[in-house]
Amino acid sequence: MVILMASPSLSLANINVIDKCWRGNPLWRSQRQQFAKCSISFAGKMINNIGKDVVKYKVTGLFDDPLSPKLGTLRYGTTMIKGKVWITFKNSMTITLQIPLLLSSFTAIDGHGVDVHITGAGCLLMYQATDRIIHGLRIYHCKAQPPSTMMGPNTKVILLGQMDGDAIRLVTVRKVSINHNTLYECQDGLLNVTRGSTNITVSNSWFRNQDKVMLLGHDDGHLRDKNMKVTVIFNHFGLKCNQRMPRVHHGYAHVANNFYQGWEQYAIGGSMSPSIKSEANFFVAPNDVGNKEVTWRKREKGLWKFYSVGDVFKNGASFNKQTGVGGAKPNYNQEQNFKVVDAESVKELTSESGILQCSRSLIC
Repeated sequence: MVILMASPSLSLANINVIDKCWRGNPLWRSQRQQFAKCSISFAGKMINNIGKDVVKYKVTGLFDDPLSPKLGTLRYGTTMIKGKVWITFKNSMTITLQIPLLLSSFTAIDGHGVDVHITGAGCLLMYQATDRIIHGLRIYHCKAQPPSTMMGPNTKVILLGQMDGDAIRLVTVRKVSINHNTLYECQDGLLNVTRGSTNITVSNSWFRNQDKVMLLGHDDGHLRDKNMKVTVIFNHFGLKCNQRMPRVHHGYAHVANNFYQGWEQYAIGGSMSPSIKSEANFFVAPNDVGNKEVTWRKREKGLWKFYSVGDVFKNGASFNKQTGVGGAKPNYNQEQNFKVVDAESVKELTSESGILQCSRSLIC
């Protein structure tokens, strides 16, 4: 049994339910896998990523060889190790990817305790797999990439198609936890959840300096995304975010307890009649003359199931009243369920969104 003891600088009473579950543990370096039991909402507990059969792999080198990954590099850990792997980093480092990094099933990338920068082509790609954790990374300046050849899971060489330049792209995956990451300034978007992906939790992350921030659902014509379920909680959006926080095609999104520090076009929107519950978020409209309306929807036929419950609107922010009040319940099971807190507490609960400053002498 782990007894959590908070450092003088960390008050467990003032942090959100995910962080309260694992932060403050003085043994966090040797008990990193504790976080897997703390994930909530649609991803649920990430217990398939832990156990005695997990390979603990430490990144020691920066070199990136897409076709012949070298032992000690990040790409070796994500593609060359079979089964469950929990990846950490020896020290702070900047890894420039030559082509996108493909993550196998049952992979956790954990950058807490050091300052890990991921940049280059891609950057992170999850394709046709399950049970992945992305935890404590700084991802930025990701560029578009033409079709390329790379080493894939189980040491099979695969052909990768055109990549648009997203920080994190999910394609036909399920059960993913993305927590305490800082993402900004990528060529296309910061996070795309597409082509039948579902059971995704995006939490405690900081999204800033970006036009297209988060896309949930591939496009209007991709009907498989009707089954998509994504939770967006305890995140900080801004400054200098334009749109898509998120934009939803089809499917369902529970957007709760997030802090929105302005936008240009809109904050939350979508098309193809998605179900979106905006719950207890804190919206601060931009100061300059612009769109103070939170929502956007594509003009189309069909029922628009977009609800605001307990949101707070500042600086003239508004929410289209035609979208309704209540409804669109996430229907979490017991493992996924959590209590949404009052929106007035959101600024404090998201004040440490993004990567955390942890060290051997400082408890997270």
